[in-house]
Amino acid sequence: MQTKKPILEKISTGFGSSIFARKHESSVGEIKPFWHFHPEIELVYVNKGQGKRHIGNHLSYFNNSQLLLIGSNLPHNGFTDRLTINGSETLVQFKPEFLGDYFFDIPEMETIKKMFERSKKGLIFGVKTKKKLGRKIESLPEREGFKKILVLLEILHSLSKTDDYKLLNADGFAFETQPQDSAKIDIIYKYVNSNFKEHISLDTIADKVSMTVPAFCRYFKKVTGKTFTQLVNEYRIVHATKLLSESQMSITDICYECGFNNFSHFNKIFKQITGKSASKYRQNIKQMVQ
Repeated sequence: MQTKKPILEKISTGFGSSIFARKHESSVGEIKPFWHFHPEIELVYVNKGQGKRHIGNHLSYFNNSQLLLIGSNLPHNGFTDRLTINGSETLVQFKPEFLGDYFFDIPEMETIKKMFERSKKGLIFGVKTKKKLGRKIESLPEREGFKKILVLLEILHSLSKTDDYKLLNADGFAFETQPQDSAKIDIIYKYVNSNFKEHISLDTIADKVSMTVPAFCRYFKKVTGKTFTQLVNEYRIVHATKLLSESQMSITDICYECGFNNFSHFNKIFKQITGKSASKYRQNIKQMVQ
């Protein structure tokens, strides 16, 4: 089966503009998620959405809303179910030098320049910042010319001054963004995303990218910094967090629904990845809702 190679995404800002800004309402089903990177920095604000976050080496599930800053050439996957019927997503993309090669080198821009560096690991901002800036970000697609640049600079300035954020790839692992890697990783992630509830043998997945099993294992570890088993387990646990927060299923049923066939193994992996047991995780979600 031929898979399109979504290597380097080319972003067109449109005539007379150096910033790409667009707002999607409701579902974006026609946009297929794929593993890609681009030199543009990407600011994403999802208002009342849900889905998987897959940015560099970080994989997690979100519900309600999120505000992200994804740095230059940081690979990420489009989110499959990121918008609900009431949701919207505002996407803003711009080159780091969109105001000239040296604009962000001036002293007044130092905090923004430092934030751009941090964003190469992926930044997620907290509730306080989302509330403060959400509406302003959503207004960007309607702004024109000079006003659009001013509003974006105001947003970037506010983001650079807050400590209300987390690094998504805090372990410091730098993803290798080689074009051929992007195409292969895209095939692997798509297959795992569709089949993580079943057993995926190394023979099967190595065959998908035309490699022997030993070569595949070496390649995958080198490019992603983790083993293939770790990746599959992360997909399963992310799905488990979704079911724990949104369904009434028992934890035992969730374990089997996510592709684990041993409850104690599920609990062990869940705690490894989330830092708490599945029952504690569900308890915390209930407390947050109350």
